[in-house]
Amino acid sequence: MSSIQDEMNTTSFIQGHAEFFRLIFSHLKSQALRCAVNLGIPAAIHRRGGAATISDIVTETGLPQSKLPHLRRLMRVLAVSGVVAASKNPPSSATGETLYTLTPVSSLLVGGECDMSAMLRGLMRPTTTAMFGHLEEWFRDDTGVESLVHMVHRSSPWTLPKNDPALNAAVNDACVGETKLVMEVVLREAGDVFRGIGSLVDVGGGYGAAAIAISRAFPQIKCTVLDLPHVISQAPEHSTVQFVAGDMFDFIPPADAIFLKLTVDGVIYVCRVLSTV
Repeated sequence: MSSIQDEMNTTSFIQGHAEFFRLIFSHLKSQALRCAVNLGIPAAIHRRGGAATISDIVTETGLPQSKLPHLRRLMRVLAVSGVVAASKNPPSSATGETLYTLTPVSSLLVGGECDMSAMLRGLMRPTTTAMFGHLEEWFRDDTGVESLVHMVHRSSPWTLPKNDPALNAAVNDACVGETKLVMEVVLREAGDVFRGIGSLVDVGGGYGAAAIAISRAFPQIKCTVLDLPHVISQAPEHSTVQFVAGDMFDFIPPADAIFLKLTVDGVIYVCRVLSTV
């Protein structure tokens, strides 16, 4: 052993060794999740009443029987990651089939208004994940390149979707699903913040999911969505929400209040609506 290893006790060395490989292979968890969603595994379990065996999943997804051993490995990764829960069926049987059930994570991936599948696909696009292979190159660069996105794609994160219709659709569809989920909680737990407001601008509001939710809960509020032209051009029309194309750094339509929302690491951050000057 090296001198560093000599200074470590056996327990610390084993823990460090295990953590080292956990970090190396941690990306497989997100890739397994992406694969499961694209195969329709959470939806398949949902269709079986929220609990399914491997055989059920194969039947529901139409996967070839030859892939069954590999599917078992994928399901083990999903179980370890907390995407699904695994138990013996029946529980008292030592040889019974494993029964997979939905967890709070996979319950968000089965369809419906608050489906987060689009968010996963948007963030896990191969072109997006491959970008981080240039992270070391970006740190060593001293030419003033603003961000990793600028270095790899020669564009800002905000204008990149302008030249990629598929990315534009993926990002905004993802935001719709996530926003519907978040706004349900916001309006239930902190809806009083909107009382007394006559008009509101959702800055960077995408397809208007947040503004639509607010207008439904508070019909007296005139809601406007401001976003870039390539976003607004694809936004669906809505009878209670007005869409305005523009750059928030150049112009924000006049209103009683401005709404900003950000969700990070599973925690909802809602900037209190700020009265405009």
